[in-house]
Amino acid sequence: MAELPDERVGFVRRIGLFQATALNMSQMCGIGPFVTIPLMVAAFGGPQAVIGFLAGAVLALADGLIWAELGASLPGAGGSYVYLRQAFQYGTGKLMPFLFVWTAMLFIPLGMSTGVLGFVQYLAYLWPDLSPGQGDLVGLAVTAGIVVLLWRRVENIARLTVVLWTVMIASVVLVIAAAFTHFSPERAFTYPARAFELTAGHFWTGFAAGLTIGIYDYLGYNTVAYLGAEVRAPGRTIPRAVIRSILGIMTIYLLLEIGTLGVVDWREMLDPHSPASASVASVVLEKAWGRGAADTVTVLILLTAAASVLTGLLGGSRIPYDAARDRVFFRPYGTLHPRHRFPTLGLLTMGAVTAAGFLLGRHTDLATLIQLLTTVMVLVQALAQVAAVSVLRRRQPGLHRPYRMWLHPLPSIVALLGWLVIYGYADRSSPGRYPVEWSLAWVGAGAVAFLVWARREKEWPFGPKRIREEYLHSTNPGPGRLRR
Repeated sequence: MAELPDERVGFVRRIGLFQATALNMSQMCGIGPFVTIPLMVAAFGGPQAVIGFLAGAVLALADGLIWAELGASLPGAGGSYVYLRQAFQYGTGKLMPFLFVWTAMLFIPLGMSTGVLGFVQYLAYLWPDLSPGQGDLVGLAVTAGIVVLLWRRVENIARLTVVLWTVMIASVVLVIAAAFTHFSPERAFTYPARAFELTAGHFWTGFAAGLTIGIYDYLGYNTVAYLGAEVRAPGRTIPRAVIRSILGIMTIYLLLEIGTLGVVDWREMLDPHSPASASVASVVLEKAWGRGAADTVTVLILLTAAASVLTGLLGGSRIPYDAARDRVFFRPYGTLHPRHRFPTLGLLTMGAVTAAGFLLGRHTDLATLIQLLTTVMVLVQALAQVAAVSVLRRRQPGLHRPYRMWLHPLPSIVALLGWLVIYGYADRSSPGRYPVEWSLAWVGAGAVAFLVWARREKEWPFGPKRIREEYLHSTNPGPGRLRR
């Protein structure tokens, strides 16, 4: 078998299918559903909020099939960076991979900062007198502690994530079990008037907001793709890990959402002074099994939140490394730790942005942070990858594809429509915060930065396009080709 490009630069393929699935599920579940159930109920205005989790699952599965094909055929460090670099090099040189790295350095750690926010939010259930200043310090300490935990070899981290994945499964299973031992069908399935009136404008605004929250809860199904250079048998492992993690988390979320609505009245979740609006899972445990059980499971939820941040930073820190190695990002990001073989500067930078995002969220709200990170991600990553699958099939038909997307191009169409709905309704779902405008400003700044960088490096449009089809060559041995 031909050697893949990333195997020549220091990464070792040690992550198997179970560890890959655990990495994805730890990142996907995390604190997300425990803090977004009240947000979802607020978006829909009642227990019909379960629609949001179903819609999120459909979008995640459609987009996950895109990730599965790209990850299996281009298993490199950096995930989307590799896919966009390979697909769009023919038309715009290094613009798309540069913009992806630029935006990923913002939206990935912003996503992790929501996990830290959730950690502090649930900690307040155990520590009712937690002051705002103390909460800030706790969140910053958690972020720093996770960076310290990641300062080691990836195989040691993979073993740790399996332990944390077990804790995550235990926490959600206990909440689900508690909910269904005290489940009220009348409470869970009694809907307000006009709840399903599809002609009402508020339904579609709520649907778009719920879809955004839903896909946020599923984000992480692509974590293993960012570690493609460290996955054993990536052509089989990455697609299986992506699909299994989405289906597994979908089942967990539906049980968790329906069970919670059967114990806690949805109106309580809308009251900002009610504990159910901040720590609804703990309230479920307290109502079902008492305060002692609620405190115990809350500790597990805190560990689950930490696990999601850990796995997210683990995968995200690989992105600037691969870009810097290819001279598409600042060169210092291309350095691996001499002993433990992980990207040091990428990890430190994303840790710092996570801390800043946490402080931003403390002074705005979680929904605003979710809207901002989602709109930035949609522009450069989500929409571009929908196109990348078709571009690569046309430009590199000889590329070895161990997995090909089912029912192509239907999943691409579903994903495209879903991402456009999220982006189109972002400002309506978050009035006064202008997430669309901020996302456009950030991408525009990235385009300017690219032109400055390209002029200095004499890259397109100030130099020739350099076409590198290294994955095509690594899977089809023969003389390499570098086209200008």
